[in-house]
Amino acid sequence: MRVKERAMSRYVGSKWRKTVAIRKNTELASYVPDTLRMTNTTLLQHLNRYAMVYIKPEFGMHGNGVIRVERTAAGYKYQLNKKVRSFGDYAALYRSIRLQTGGKKYLVQKGIRLLAHRGRQFDIRVMAQFGPKRAWETTGIIGRVAAKNKIVTNYHGGGKLLAASRLLGPHTDDVKSKLSALSKLGVRAGKAMQSSFPGVYVIGLDIAMDESLQPWILEVNTRPDPYIFRKHPDPNVFRKIMRYAKAYPKS
Repeated sequence: MRVKERAMSRYVGSKWRKTVAIRKNTELASYVPDTLRMTNTTLLQHLNRYAMVYIKPEFGMHGNGVIRVERTAAGYKYQLNKKVRSFGDYAALYRSIRLQTGGKKYLVQKGIRLLAHRGRQFDIRVMAQFGPKRAWETTGIIGRVAAKNKIVTNYHGGGKLLAASRLLGPHTDDVKSKLSALSKLGVRAGKAMQSSFPGVYVIGLDIAMDESLQPWILEVNTRPDPYIFRKHPDPNVFRKIMRYAKAYPKS
C-alpha cells in the first residue's frame, strides 16, 4: 500500500531545486533562511555573516548527513550526529568537512536557533495535500523533538513526536493563531511546489520556530512519511491523510 499511495505524487529529490521553487513565490520567500550551494567560499561567507549554519546534502533523507557548523571565539566547530569537532582555523575546518561530505553536493543554510522542549530542540512538520476537491489543504501538523544531544529532529533519527500545540504552548499565549499561520504556509507551499513541479500532490514542510515565534521553512519534502501522524493525538488526522493519499489525480 505505501508504494502505491506515494507513487501517484511526483518526487523531487534536489533540495536546491525545491528551495528555488519556494523562493520564487513572493509570499514564501521571506520564510526561507538564506540558503546557497556550499563551496569553500559560500560556507565561509555564511559563517562570517551568521556565526552558525547548517549544511546538508542536496540529496538525502531522514536528516542523514546534516552538520551544524559554528564560528566560535577560539575558531570553529561542527557537530555531526553526536560528535563535535573543534578547529583553530577555517582551512582545517573545511578540510574536515569535505572528508565528511565525501565530495557530494551540499547546501549551506543560515542557522535558526530552534525553540526547545525540556532542553531539546524541536521543529514542526506540516503536511499539505492536494485534496479530492482538487485544492491544496493542510491535513496535519505535528511536532518533532530531537533526541538527546542530536541536532536533527527527524523521527527516524531517534526524535520524538508530540502534539505541536503542546510544544508551542509554553512559548505563546495564542497557539491557535500560530497553528493557523502554519496551516496557511502549508497550502501556499503546496501550490508553489505544484506550480514548479506538476504532478506534486503532497508535501511535508519542516518548519523551525525561532525565539520570536517566526516560522522558517527549513526544507520541503515531496515524499513525506504519513505514518508519523499515527502519533497525532487526533486519530482522524491520520485517517484523513491516508484518504487523501488514495485520491491523488492519476494524471
